[in-house]
Amino acid sequence: MPVTQSPVTLRVGSRDSKLALAQTELIIGELKKAHPQLTIELSTMKTIGDKRQDVAMSKIGDKGLFTKELETGLSENTIDVVVHSLKDIPTQLPENMLLAAIHGRADPRDCVIMAPRNQGKKLEDLAEGSVIGTGSVRRVAQLRRQYPHLEFADVRGNLNTRLAKLDAPDSVYDALVLAVAGIERLQLGARIAHALDTVLYAVGQGALGVEVRADDVQTRELVACLNSRSVRLECLAEREVMRVLEGGCSVPIGVRSTWDGEQLEVKCIVASPDGSQAVEAGTAAQVTNDDQARALGVQVAALMRERGADAVLRAI
Repeated sequence: MPVTQSPVTLRVGSRDSKLALAQTELIIGELKKAHPQLTIELSTMKTIGDKRQDVAMSKIGDKGLFTKELETGLSENTIDVVVHSLKDIPTQLPENMLLAAIHGRADPRDCVIMAPRNQGKKLEDLAEGSVIGTGSVRRVAQLRRQYPHLEFADVRGNLNTRLAKLDAPDSVYDALVLAVAGIERLQLGARIAHALDTVLYAVGQGALGVEVRADDVQTRELVACLNSRSVRLECLAEREVMRVLEGGCSVPIGVRSTWDGEQLEVKCIVASPDGSQAVEAGTAAQVTNDDQARALGVQVAALMRERGADAVLRAI
């Protein structure tokens, strides 16, 4: 049964990029299905990650790069709910902020988008020295190990801006590496040359996070319907790995989560940016609730530390 029995207005905040808005509209649609009487007002804004397009994300600082301004809106009570890409949400939230729902994980893998001149090719087909654009240290760290003949260069901007840079006649990029989820949510799946099955993805990649004020009980109840059980549990486990290892979204921590009944397996990799060092570990456990999910994440992080992950992270 819907929580709302009388008209309520919910103020939803989002970044103003096409992808962010598409994701926010997905959440709004689900809320309207669950609560037909709900009135929803949408507010958009730019974050520091949107404004600082001239600097690599890893050099700006990773904590709250795409969330801080939206969380300020929550704190100041100008909005009630914020929709984020879960991978952008730091594991340590500001005071009185709560990750109230984790929703609908799309394909979490990374993928390759080729420049027009390289259509029909895969990364292994590209000539030595070809330039691959990505703003992710994690992707570069793993790809350097798998494709040592390629060069990597930072590329900033929202998804449409990055694609425009790739497609320019004088583009320096031979291909881009992007998240499958974002490409497909913008109905651009036909551009995917191939998915990168061997690259472990970012913590929470493909899922949407719904953040609210912790003391806003009514809003917490309204958005609870957005939780996808298996998605929530696997993402909580992944986020716990990152929290324990103290890695932000610009640190090269990759994960992969797979289910076998109620058994959840989480694998993790930490690699140096030049690809010369890597630590990998993983384990599985029965996971049926949030506490068990977090406990699994702690286990994986402990295995990573035993194998030297801290030394790799400290050197970054």
